[in-house]
Amino acid sequence: MKKIFIYLFLASSLLFSSALKAEVKPTKEEIERVRVEQERAKISQLLSELKVVEEKISKKDSVWIKSYASYLTSLDVRESLDKIIERINYLQRKRGKSLSEVDELNALVGREKILTSQTEKLKKKDSSPFSNLITPPNMDETPSVTNPIDIFMGISLVKTLDKDFSDYALKKEELDKLITLLKEEINLYTQIEAIDIEHKYKEQLDFKLKQLERFESALDTMNVTVDVYEKRLDIIKANINKEIEAQIVKLIKIVVTIFVVFLIFFLLKLIVKKYIKDHERFYMANKFITFMNFFLIILILFFSYIENVSYFITILGFASAGIAIAMKDWFMSILGWLVIVLGRSVHVGDRIRVDMDGMQYVGDVMDISLLRITMLEDITLTTVMQNRRAGRVIFIPNNYIFTRMIANYTHSSLKSVWDGVKITITFDSNHKKAVHIAKEIAKKFSKGYTDITRKQLNKLRSNYSLKNTNVEPRIFTNIEPNGISIDAWYLTNAYGTLTLRSVISTEIVDAFLAEDDITIAYPTQMLHMEAAAKKKPPFNPDEVI
Repeated sequence: MKKIFIYLFLASSLLFSSALKAEVKPTKEEIERVRVEQERAKISQLLSELKVVEEKISKKDSVWIKSYASYLTSLDVRESLDKIIERINYLQRKRGKSLSEVDELNALVGREKILTSQTEKLKKKDSSPFSNLITPPNMDETPSVTNPIDIFMGISLVKTLDKDFSDYALKKEELDKLITLLKEEINLYTQIEAIDIEHKYKEQLDFKLKQLERFESALDTMNVTVDVYEKRLDIIKANINKEIEAQIVKLIKIVVTIFVVFLIFFLLKLIVKKYIKDHERFYMANKFITFMNFFLIILILFFSYIENVSYFITILGFASAGIAIAMKDWFMSILGWLVIVLGRSVHVGDRIRVDMDGMQYVGDVMDISLLRITMLEDITLTTVMQNRRAGRVIFIPNNYIFTRMIANYTHSSLKSVWDGVKITITFDSNHKKAVHIAKEIAKKFSKGYTDITRKQLNKLRSNYSLKNTNVEPRIFTNIEPNGISIDAWYLTNAYGTLTLRSVISTEIVDAFLAEDDITIAYPTQMLHMEAAAKKKPPFNPDEVI
């Protein structure tokens, strides 16, 4: 019994387990459904990862993406334009067009013009999407550093070239990162395509593969170009730095040379100051040393930086006519300066008179520069009688020596001038005594100047023909309407004419007033008054009218 029971139990267990297995076994539809759900879950996960990658690409706002998009746009425009042209040609060849076809033709012609203009703007992008980005900056024309100013230009050029190379390298680095993201994106698309039964992402995968091919081609070109560009940049920088170094050394030599020239002329000025005591000679020597100093410095700079002097002289020859017309007054002033300095007609310190624009100015020369004479106006008879102004600094162009009246009161060694006092006495005065008194007073106060002038005129005989060298005071008498005029002329210092005139005038007046037989004449009027007879009126004043 026990054995039978055991066998029955085992048989029932086997039957129960087989029934359970029959109930658990899944169907093919269930298996397929599970697989599809797993694929969808996998695709959803890959799409999420793809979205993250695409967001990274879009955040970069890459110029490469924009350039490629512009390239695709140009292709689309070209393709649309070709289709429109084909349609236009078909409609134009067709006979008996309907009204709708005529309207279509007109619309297509207008659209063709618009797309043609867009194509002209995008024509450079049809052949290569990255032609501007992969082309390095032009470095063929690099200026040479030939003077100190070019040193700063050379330094600036080196900085510009480094910046351009950095920008180009940054574009390459940006492209490299973009390609990495594209490869990651393509990998995700490839995985999606491998498990996607519907193949909905095949077109995007092909587009990305073509895009990656374009970008990798551009990167290969840039890898080669960067090496060549860097080597070319190193050569240019080396040449510019070498030229800058040469110019700096040259500039140091020029500065040292100019310093030595300044030192030599400074020592010459000290020697001149020590051994030349005459103020006029010292001034002229000092001006000459200063002029030669700057002239020599200009020559040093000129021959240091003008490589082709004959070429410069040729240009200057062609430009000389225009320069001479435009700067006529300057050239005439420089020529006048040469005449003044070489002819020694006017010196610093001379008392001169200049006629300018109807006015007369008398003063002392303070400076004679290359373009003008600087004069300080003094109080003289001219300022008292005409200008009523003094103390002004007058600037006289040197070209006035040719066109204006310039009188020198102290030319060469002559420092005195003739001046006169005029006084009128009445006809009944003792004119002979008056002449004698005036002459004696003039002699008394001008004796020192008379002796000095005699010596000065003797010195001038070696350079000038002097016929009348009488230096004694001279008295001239003339008959005037109101009396006899006495002119007393005498020699006086050119710088103090007004002072001596004042002294002699008062002395003559005092001397004439002290004499009983000398009367000073001046304009007078005589009034005659007589008692007029009282006239009787022609009518009766008492009569009532």
